[in-house]
Amino acid sequence: MKKIFPDAKAALDGLVFDGMTVMSGGFGLCGIAENLIIALRDTGVTDLTVVSNNAGIDDFGLGFLLQTCQIKKMISSYVGENKEFERQYLAGELELEFNPQGTLAERCRAGGAGIPGFYTKTGVGTVIAEGKEHKEFNGETYILETGLVADLSIVKAWKGDEQGNLVYRKTARNFNPVMASAGKATVAEVEEIVPLGSLNPDCIHTPGIYVQRIIEAKHEKRIEQRTVRERQSA
Repeated sequence: MKKIFPDAKAALDGLVFDGMTVMSGGFGLCGIAENLIIALRDTGVTDLTVVSNNAGIDDFGLGFLLQTCQIKKMISSYVGENKEFERQYLAGELELEFNPQGTLAERCRAGGAGIPGFYTKTGVGTVIAEGKEHKEFNGETYILETGLVADLSIVKAWKGDEQGNLVYRKTARNFNPVMASAGKATVAEVEEIVPLGSLNPDCIHTPGIYVQRIIEAKHEKRIEQRTVRERQSA
């Protein structure tokens, strides 16, 4: 099956529809599928449920989809860098399902592994546990969390080959591997498409069986927050 597509627009063709669930890899602005996010915005698709650690910033990443009010619900662990997110949520225009960060990662991993639910101690005794099944194991209370599966996962990798095998680079790996496995369809954008067989099999993070489409793209790699120290005089 031909997996390489010429650009982000072509890679999303036929995969998007109103009301779909999208997993978007990345942490802050690190390792986000920035070209695919813009292409998703440009399709005009609406009423999206987006699973992502956070919602980008006001003028980059998933912030683009918030600007156009294409997101109906966010399933996230952190949203503190986006004022438009805050405005929409407080105005009742945007639904939010908060998750502890580790729980969110495990929900994605479980979905990709075909596990419908798991028990965790995280969140017991807090608002996170409200309405969820509680169960005792070895004298300790746990709550039931469900696995997550998306109609579409968009991820960003460092290198990929024509079969969709992916290698991520350092912290840009973050949520990308678990989300790549949990999409009914997964589209990856990479910095470089390399010849088949050139990736060390022991170093492949996402096997190509999880990836249906792949593009090579240029990336801005914007820094979310830049903090510098004033220069000290000699």
